[in-house]
Amino acid sequence: MEPASTVAVAPRSRTSTVLAGIAGNVLEWYDFAVYGFFAPVFAKLFFPSKDPTVSLIASFGAFAAGFLMRPVGGAFFGYIGDRIGRKRALNLSVMLMAIPTFLIGLMPTYAQIGVGASVMLVLLRMAQGLSVGGEYTSSIVYLAESAPKGKRGLFSSSSMVGATGGILLGSFVGSIISGNLDETQLQTWGWRLPFLFGVLVAGMGYLIRRHMPETLKEENKADNPLKHLWEDRKEVLRVSALNLLTAVAFYAIFVFAVTWLVKYVKEPRTVALQLNTMSMVVLMFAVPFFAWLSDRVGRKPILIAGAAGMVLFSYPLIWLMHHHNDAMILCGQMGLAILLSAYIGPVPATLAEMFSSKIRVTAVSVGYNLTYAIFGGTTPMVAVWLIEKEHSDMSFAWYIVAAAAISLVVTLWIKDGAHKPLPE
Repeated sequence: MEPASTVAVAPRSRTSTVLAGIAGNVLEWYDFAVYGFFAPVFAKLFFPSKDPTVSLIASFGAFAAGFLMRPVGGAFFGYIGDRIGRKRALNLSVMLMAIPTFLIGLMPTYAQIGVGASVMLVLLRMAQGLSVGGEYTSSIVYLAESAPKGKRGLFSSSSMVGATGGILLGSFVGSIISGNLDETQLQTWGWRLPFLFGVLVAGMGYLIRRHMPETLKEENKADNPLKHLWEDRKEVLRVSALNLLTAVAFYAIFVFAVTWLVKYVKEPRTVALQLNTMSMVVLMFAVPFFAWLSDRVGRKPILIAGAAGMVLFSYPLIWLMHHHNDAMILCGQMGLAILLSAYIGPVPATLAEMFSSKIRVTAVSVGYNLTYAIFGGTTPMVAVWLIEKEHSDMSFAWYIVAAAAISLVVTLWIKDGAHKPLPE
């Protein structure tokens, strides 16, 4: 007999269930990736300064602003997901994300309306953050609750595959635009294209989700999931600590790294985006492998191995990337991708297994988004600051090591739910 918090999914509908679960993740991470990749362009157009580094930090500050609203969005969509249903939360989030994405593609620049452009960009980033707050975590819960027996890790890891797919799409679109437009065209109108294209991604996501089955049963709907959140506050904080490594490392390795390769390693932007894309492909295939492995041997062994690997090898691999040699850069970034995927693969299922059905979306969303608000969105900005402060191009590697060490300690204390039913 299945736990009350899950629904049976027929084999023939599993593909459509996975697609429905990850559809919004593609848009979410596509948009955030595109902004990260074009951060130097936004620095010039919306935060002009005599000091290019100050402009770049301000640009990444706007990137971080979107993350500040994510805990609020997590609480809002978590409430909807636990009180009304997972389907409603997922459909609403993908549509609300499309509006500010489209508006960014149309907005005037600093040269046209002055500081108002900078303010508008920050506000639109915050609106995106609000919508994104419940997207990834709602999909984690939805996929975990839809998973066949013994495949919860593999099934729920497809949320990260969707996120990776979004970044790959952003990287691909970015490389196409950068490779076919000169600097003047890129700063005049080319940067708008990927944001306008995001509306099509959102529309496809909504169409895919229209007929998705609901996984929250009527008897498990919470009267007020936010009220019960305090009772599980220790587990919510544990969710935050577990995701410290994913938040810092992911945005350092796959978003900031493009800017870093261009600005500090002196790689052409097109080459940097191409290398980033190849490393993301490795991540996309490695994540489900390690998630599948966690279904067999348990979550904790894989999580510990991944976190320990990031502690030991982050600096050497980033050192490898700090060479004007495409092969060395690719080896370093791919090595980081494999180590990080070992940790990321089991995380979605681990988070879903920590809470009962009544507060699962809310608890996972709030805990996850707290970390991403404080550490994830600020990672590129902190990385630039560390480089300038320490006068070392590789100093941001120690930030990754510190985050990995904290997450490693937390993994030692979690309960392994790989071979148990989801809590009711």
